[in-house]
Amino acid sequence: MDKKYYDALVQVRLDNAKGLLVDAENLLADESYKSANNRAFYCIEKCIKALLATRHTDVATHNGALKQFNYYFIHEGDGTFTTDDYALISHANQIRNNSDYDDFYVASKKEAAQQVKDARYFFDKCTVYINGLYEQG
Repeated sequence: MDKKYYDALVQVRLDNAKGLLVDAENLLADESYKSANNRAFYCIEKCIKALLATRHTDVATHNGALKQFNYYFIHEGDGTFTTDDYALISHANQIRNNSDYDDFYVASKKEAAQQVKDARYFFDKCTVYINGLYEQG
C-alpha cells in the first residue's frame, strides 16, 4: 500500500474517532454509562490506529494497537505521547472490558464522565499531532 492510501486511512480514522466521541458524549448525557465507556474507548482506539497509519502500520487487534502505539509513539517517539497516555489508554480499555463483558459491573456517572473526558483529551492530542505531521510535509 502506498502513502496516498495511508494518508486517506489517517483521515478516515480521525473522522471515525470524532463520531465515536460525539456518540460517547451523547450517551453520557443520556445516562447510558456503559455505552459511553464503550464509545469513549473506541474513540481512543481509532485515534491510535490513525497514529499508526502515519507510520504505514496497521493492526487487527486492540492489544496489537496498544503494543504498536507503545513502541512507535512512546519508546521511539518524540516525547509528545507519554507513559501517562499509555496508562490512560490501558485504563480506558479495562473500563470498556468491564462495561461490555462483566454482567455485574455498574458504571457510574463519574467514571463515564472521566472516560469521555479522557477520550476528548486523547482525540485532541492526536489531532494536533497528526495535523503537525502534515503541516511539516
